[in-house]
Amino acid sequence: MNPDLFLADIEAKPAALSALADSLSAGDPFDGLPEGIRRVVFLGMGSSRYAAGVAALRLRAAGVDAVAEYASASLGHPPAEDTLVVAVSATGGSRETLDALERYADGKARTLALTNVPGSPVTRGAGLVVDMAAGEERGGVACRTFQHTLALLLALSSRLTGVSADVPGLLRRAADATADLLDRRDAWLPEALELLDGPHGVYAIAPAERLSSAEQSALMVREGPRRPATACETGDWAHVDVYLTKTLDYRAILFPGSRYDEQAMDWARRRGSAVLAVGGEVDGASVLRYAGDTDPDVALLTEPLVAELLAAAWWAGVSPSGGRTS
Repeated sequence: MNPDLFLADIEAKPAALSALADSLSAGDPFDGLPEGIRRVVFLGMGSSRYAAGVAALRLRAAGVDAVAEYASASLGHPPAEDTLVVAVSATGGSRETLDALERYADGKARTLALTNVPGSPVTRGAGLVVDMAAGEERGGVACRTFQHTLALLLALSSRLTGVSADVPGLLRRAADATADLLDRRDAWLPEALELLDGPHGVYAIAPAERLSSAEQSALMVREGPRRPATACETGDWAHVDVYLTKTLDYRAILFPGSRYDEQAMDWARRRGSAVLAVGGEVDGASVLRYAGDTDPDVALLTEPLVAELLAAAWWAGVSPSGGRTS
């Protein structure tokens, strides 16, 4: 793992996402899926499970029986011919995901492997293999693969529900949004670094429909600079995290869009908590806007970039003023 290479991986996001959009315009990678799928079971760990959780929620909302499981769980859905098991692993070698796939080795369930490494162990025996096409992440951190996982799961949802969606167009808008944040980082990143650089870590808050943004953001802060960070769903925040605002120097990234944003911000304002709202105007918070942020799907694909850039700077020892601290 290397902070400079991690930053280079992040900076390559717009081009990689645009290339994926071109690929999806040229053909449907899920064209080989069989008919008669009634249930979808996503298996993954870490970032893979975060993305799968959002995809499963969307499928359920469309009337499809779908669940995102911890691949490490000893219990899971039994094999069935009308079940599609989607194993998500960027490296293709996640031990827990490979172990979970053994549950379906009898061939009764249909299996799909979504990975960034074609030919990796997760693809063995899979009925269909889909390449994330994120390129090598030389920094050792799943950033582009996370974004591409979300993008491809949106395309999979469209395929399974039969609801037409211009996923390539969405990816191009997300690439533009990502480029906008990257191009303007000198204007907003120093202030964000100072606002969120507290003694008790960073808290990330997002609506259930985009909970993966908070989860990925917290993971980036833990994985790179090794700082404390936790994710919370916006409505649930008032039941599980609000207590910390009374005793800690509480600093949070809020991804707006929940009907419960104001409920959380009311407590944050009263207790003087520092909040950076990414992608929307929020009373009492510092606000960071970017191109296309009024589209929730663009936000889903784009907003974790803020925490990734924060993590890259802290990991490299960059101070809020922009210089290196070591």
